[in-house]
Amino acid sequence: MTLTGRFITFIIKLLLKIFCKVEGAKLESVPRQGPLILVINHINFLEVPLIYTLLLPRKVCGISKKENQDNWFLRVLAKEWGAIPVNRENPGISTFKEAGKALKEKKILCIAPEGTRSGTGVLAKGHQGVAFLALQNRVPILIVAHYGVENFWYNIKRLKRTRVTFIVGKPFILASEMKITKNVYREMTDQIMARMAFMLPERYRGAYADMKIISDKCIRV
Repeated sequence: MTLTGRFITFIIKLLLKIFCKVEGAKLESVPRQGPLILVINHINFLEVPLIYTLLLPRKVCGISKKENQDNWFLRVLAKEWGAIPVNRENPGISTFKEAGKALKEKKILCIAPEGTRSGTGVLAKGHQGVAFLALQNRVPILIVAHYGVENFWYNIKRLKRTRVTFIVGKPFILASEMKITKNVYREMTDQIMARMAFMLPERYRGAYADMKIISDKCIRV
């Protein structure tokens, strides 16, 4: 990271401390060594800087929509934080190669399988890229669920801090011995997302409200 990047990160970290109060299971329990896919729910813009700054000095990189390149500040920030650009409608091979490279460098790869912000925190169906990356690179997955950031703009208008709760799961791997088909990728993705839903209060579970679908068939602890 350049000097400019360090300065921007310092300012962002300071602003987050002013505007947010982080509660719940601490992110300090995230492993400090080795490659890892960190799966998070996508509520709004806040979770990325929160995760990045709270996990420092661990090297974290995320997958960022290519539209962010149109904004000069987000473009600079993405470069400094090592974000991997992606076309959300049609992810290219280069995106998966860059993600694999980051994992080989033993970084944390942060992915939001929903692909787009919910705004409310209510879970939508997850995309299958996370299962593909985990299997291709043989790396563990760690779910970090959070809620509270959906109240950010409401609180700002009332000069209130936003309480953000993080819940950190335990790492697991996907069953690589299974015959991998499109349906299996779907099932693995749904199992990841259902476990995330289980970690959240019931009102946020959305597409994964049915806890009966949780199974250990394709999950290895």
